[in-house]
Amino acid sequence: MSDFLVAAFYKFASLDDYEAMRDPLKAFCQEQNVRGCVLLAKEGINGTICGPEEGVRAVLERIRADERLADLEHKEAWAHRHVYKKIRVRLKQEIVRLAIDDIDPNDTVGTYVKPEDWNELISDPDVVVIDTRNDYEFAFGTFENAVNPVTEAFRDFPQWVHQQDNLLKKKPKVAMFCTGGIRCEKATAWMLKNGYDDVYHLQGGILNYLEKVPEEKSLWKGECFVFDDRVSVDHKLQPRWGEWVPEEAKAIINKDTDYEHE
Repeated sequence: MSDFLVAAFYKFASLDDYEAMRDPLKAFCQEQNVRGCVLLAKEGINGTICGPEEGVRAVLERIRADERLADLEHKEAWAHRHVYKKIRVRLKQEIVRLAIDDIDPNDTVGTYVKPEDWNELISDPDVVVIDTRNDYEFAFGTFENAVNPVTEAFRDFPQWVHQQDNLLKKKPKVAMFCTGGIRCEKATAWMLKNGYDDVYHLQGGILNYLEKVPEEKSLWKGECFVFDDRVSVDHKLQPRWGEWVPEEAKAIINKDTDYEHE
């Protein structure tokens, strides 16, 4: 029986008081026996938490009680044990680090594509499909025909795009994806500001796709790396607990990667 609920969430919102939010949120999570990793920044919140269902839902309700985060969405999965050893609530400059100023997904962002429509889009020969995750994550699994930028960290993505500019612009459309959707929020915003006009991204990321699209109709190959003790999840979002790690990932395991959180 799966007794622990895992909830992944993020929301771009102006949180000028994010520093003051940290301690009360951490204390409430501890009271609810909820563990995980939550990042707070002036630009918003990003996190994955795990615990008894009642506790996790109480934490989500508390977060949404802030009117700036009232429409925060989350994705769910289940596990038979805690997937984190403790609760960490960290203060950051960005909730996902691109290290470029003036990129605000609330201002400019690519076209969201529902999981049910994703297969049709990435099967279009006029679309270049880009995996915005790092090379370690890519090794666990990806979509058919997806381009691997071979990056160690998300902040390397803009440089890779500049290097591939001529190649990428040979096709009129760009479709991007990541684990939960947050990296693509910034990636599409950045690309729109840098001359790419027809930019799409998978709404809710890979996790949303695996939940919504039946395995027999799926274009996903492999497993999805996650940032906790599950290590990866299969197409049914079942935890693998590190039982399988691809040889390609083992070969780069000692690289300086950006695994703090998606």
